Amino acid sequence: MKRQFRALGIGIGALCLVASSALPQVAHAASTQGIAQVREAAHGSESSPAPVSSVDLAKQAKSAVLMDFATGKVLYAKNAHERLPMASITKIMTLLLIFEALDSGKLKWTDRVQASERAASMGGSQIFLEPNETMTVRDLVKGIAIASANDACVAMAEHLDGSEEAFVARMNQRAKELGMSDTHFSNCNGLPAPNHYSSAHDIAVMSRALLMHPEITQFTSVYSDYLRKDTDHPLWLVNTNKLVRFYDGVDGLKTGYTQEAKYCLSATAKRDGFRVIAVVMGEPKPTVRNAEVSGMLNYAFAHYKAVNVYPQGHVIGTAQVKRGTRDRVEAVTAEPVAFVAERSSKADYTTEVQWMTLTAPVKRGQTVGRVIVKCGHQVVANVPLVAKEDVPKATFFQSLGKTMKKIITFGQAQ
Repeated sequence: MKRQFRALGIGIGALCLVASSALPQVAHAASTQGIAQVREAAHGSESSPAPVSSVDLAKQAKSAVLMDFATGKVLYAKNAHERLPMASITKIMTLLLIFEALDSGKLKWTDRVQASERAASMGGSQIFLEPNETMTVRDLVKGIAIASANDACVAMAEHLDGSEEAFVARMNQRAKELGMSDTHFSNCNGLPAPNHYSSAHDIAVMSRALLMHPEITQFTSVYSDYLRKDTDHPLWLVNTNKLVRFYDGVDGLKTGYTQEAKYCLSATAKRDGFRVIAVVMGEPKPTVRNAEVSGMLNYAFAHYKAVNVYPQGHVIGTAQVKRGTRDRVEAVTAEPVAFVAERSSKADYTTEVQWMTLTAPVKRGQTVGRVIVKCGHQVVANVPLVAKEDVPKATFFQSLGKTMKKIITFGQAQ
C-alpha cells in the first residue's frame, strides 16, 4: 500500500514540476507561499538597545522566547511559561537523546535499525518505512531532522529503549534534568495526544541542549536531500523549516503543526559568532510564523552581540588529581564560554579559574573546576570545566612507584 502511495506521490511531483517520470516522491510538500519580507525591528538609541519589555516581536504568537545560545540568557519573552501543545517540536528531545546515545557510544551512525509494524504505521509526516525495513541511524536522523518523519522517530525510540513508552519515560526524565518544568511528553514525535505539552521557554532550553551537539546543524540546515537514492523508491526530503533557505544564518531547528497546536517553530541562526534561538508557539499561519521569527532574529542581531571567550571543549589547563595513575588531567570547557553584550558596548572582561580538590578515580566529563568571566565586578559567565579523560585510581604498587620516583628526583636535585 505504501509503495502505491509512493507511486502516486511521484506522479503528482512530476505534474507539478514538469519533470521526468523518474522523479522521486516528495516526503514533505514544499510550501508555495513566499516567505514574508520582514522589516528590521525598530532600533533604540545607538548606544542603548530597547529593553525587552518595550517591544512586541511576536504579536500573533500565543507565546515566544528569544534566547542567546551561549549563555541561555532570555532576550525577549511573551507568555514564556504558558503550557501549550508543541506538535513536532517534540522531535528536538527525540534528537537530543539520539545524539547523546551517539556521544556515549551506545549508537553508531552506521548502525542499522529495523522498523517495526508499529513504527511503519505512523501517520503524518513520514519517510514511508515498511515493516522490517532497515535503515542506518544517519538516514533516520536525516528523515527526522529534515522531513519531520514520525515513523523514523518511533523506529529510533524502539531501537534505543525497546519500546516507545520506555523512550518517552527517558524524554521526561531528561526534561526534568534540564529544568523544563512546563513540559510533559506522551510520545516521541508530537502526534496529538493527551498530556503532551511544553512552553516556549522549555523549548528554547531543549533546543539549546541539542545545539550543544554541533553536528545537528549538518542535518537541520539542509533544505533538500534524498533517502533510498540508489533504489527503485527514492525519496526526496524537503525541509519543513523554510527559513533555512530564506533567512541568512538560519541553520535549524524544528517546525511543528497540528490543528490544536497551530504553527510552531524553534529556529536558530548564527552571525558573526553570535547564535540565538527564537521560539514561537500557536501562530495562525506559516507565513506569520516565519515573519515573526525573522523579526525576532533581526532584533537580536541588531541590538546584541556575543563576546566569545572560549569554545566548547577548549583546554583551559590541568587539574591536580590525588592518588591517581596520573597526577593531573586536562580540563576542558563543558559548554561555550561567552556572554551577551549590547552591540555598542566595549565589553572588557577578565577570567578566573577555580579548581576543585580531586581524588581518583576521576571520570571523563566529571566537573573539575569552573571558569568565571567578569565585566568589572559583575559575573557574566560561570561555566564548568570537565575532565577530558579518565584517571583511574592508582594501585598500591603504582603509588609506591610514584613515591619512589619523587624521592629519587628530589635526591638528584640536591
